[in-house]
Amino acid sequence: MKFVLDTHCHTIVSGHAYSTLTEMVEGAKQNGMELIAITEHGPALPSAPHYYYFGNLKVVPPEIQGVKILKGVEANIIDYDGNIDMPETYLKRLDIILASLHDICIEPGTVQKNTSAIVGAMNNPDVDIIAHSGNPLFPVDYDKILETAKKTNTLLEINNSSFVATRKGSYKNCYYIAQKCKEMEIPIVIGSDAHYALDAGEFTKARRLLEEVDFPEELIMNTHVEKLIKYLKDKGRTPFHDIRIHDHMNM
Repeated sequence: MKFVLDTHCHTIVSGHAYSTLTEMVEGAKQNGMELIAITEHGPALPSAPHYYYFGNLKVVPPEIQGVKILKGVEANIIDYDGNIDMPETYLKRLDIILASLHDICIEPGTVQKNTSAIVGAMNNPDVDIIAHSGNPLFPVDYDKILETAKKTNTLLEINNSSFVATRKGSYKNCYYIAQKCKEMEIPIVIGSDAHYALDAGEFTKARRLLEEVDFPEELIMNTHVEKLIKYLKDKGRTPFHDIRIHDHMNM
């Protein structure tokens, strides 16, 4: 099974990552990626960029060195109602929206509260993906999360970084998520959560988990660029909009 895209990457703009946009592209290309999403952390996370950064992503070309670029954000869920730290006006300008729980932005609560936070985010039509959905720091009712994902057409992410350096204890939760997504025919996406160039498109641990579950290829968004783009367009997004072409056409 070949994976050709990565929907979760961070550059030095996030403040705690170590590669530039161009370096991330080069690393992703080296790892066989045809597409990456640049998803810096939302502004509620310390060291993350201001709203203006996301508003100005329009100047980034839709393809760099042959790698397609999706301009996105990893928005922070900031309360138990599922509100996120990005205004709708900015979200509408982006190609892809991840939402996630970080304990520096919201205190881990009860299973009921944490579940409510994620369900609320999934009910936001602007949210495409719940990132690192197996985080054991935020215990949730996974059956409720899975039902909502199917109902709202929200992708759950299997986060490779969670099995390598962060969120220790995620494997068991992600294994359950993958098993249930297979049974319920819910699509998933793998994200590297790369904070360094050579990790872009690195999915070794996540791939192993999916192989153990015997997860069907047709339910994995990472196998074809067209599959992900169709998903985003069905949600009303317009990926790869290039303002330079747009401006030229209106001159």
